[in-house]
Amino acid sequence: MKTVSTLLSDDWHERYRRISSLNIRSSIYDVTHRCNLRCKGCFFFSSNEHKAAHEETGIGKWEYFIDSELKRGVNLAILIGGEPTLCLDRVEAFYRRVPTFCATNGLIKVPRDRFPDMMVGISLWGDAEAEKTLRGKDTFAISSKNYEGDPHAYYLYTITPKQIGKIEPVIKKIRDVGLKVHMQLLSNDENVDGFFWSPEELNDIRMEMDDMLDKYPDTVISSRYYHQIITTGKMMGRSFGWAECPSVTDPLDSREPRPKRLINFIRWASDLKTMHRCCTSETRDCATCKDGAAHMSWVMVNKRLHMDSARDLRNWIEVYEMFAKLYRFIPW
Repeated sequence: MKTVSTLLSDDWHERYRRISSLNIRSSIYDVTHRCNLRCKGCFFFSSNEHKAAHEETGIGKWEYFIDSELKRGVNLAILIGGEPTLCLDRVEAFYRRVPTFCATNGLIKVPRDRFPDMMVGISLWGDAEAEKTLRGKDTFAISSKNYEGDPHAYYLYTITPKQIGKIEPVIKKIRDVGLKVHMQLLSNDENVDGFFWSPEELNDIRMEMDDMLDKYPDTVISSRYYHQIITTGKMMGRSFGWAECPSVTDPLDSREPRPKRLINFIRWASDLKTMHRCCTSETRDCATCKDGAAHMSWVMVNKRLHMDSARDLRNWIEVYEMFAKLYRFIPW
């Protein structure tokens, strides 16, 4: 019988042991429905999720809600928006109670005297030209000054088809300001002309992402297996989509049969009552979803599927390690 011990060498078994005890139980929280940017292709606004609920402003209610989430078993709070840094009192309510990750556009600096070790993921949508087209301004010029050399911050680089052949200068800029980077792909929820992926482009960007990982291993937090899955939408002969996604809000999940999924996962709106369908957009076609975290989670919940060979299990370990690093469960 194939087991972890029989499939792995001692060094890989030690890597497996380090992650196998983490027992990550995450949920996602809209801290606010407001933002200081309006990016073309942002799923939050394209699906009108910013109109789904009235924002709770009472900090005491946020604190009570977070305490109830802890009782529900949550040990990782992923804060999104809108823009969470517009409401730092709410961010602090999470930070004081539970391991917290804050996704931000980087225009407002998270004060490190208040949040010394909170992991911050800074969104980036390409080079300066692409940022101006999609986001209205070159956010890197601001965010890089706010977070230069910060050991608890990294860039979430959303790559678009327009970035093919252009991502190395972006990776170099991130390296030169002393930060890490994780790459993901645009899903183009707002059907922006020229930003749809073709199969040929996905193949090209996969090779380019692999090349960046090889050239900049101290800067790029990723794995080749992740690149393969996010560009093909395939894992071990199965296709990503509604029937497979692990990141559907648990109380809203009526799928039969249920797939392997994140335990007790919920994405909450900022009224602390409304639940969104999944980790991304209410209106997104799951068959075209390129969300990086959803695809990582898809791998992570399917360990048994990767027990067929040593190579498969090592691939699973690398993706789990990547997720754990990005959310500060293990060091870079």
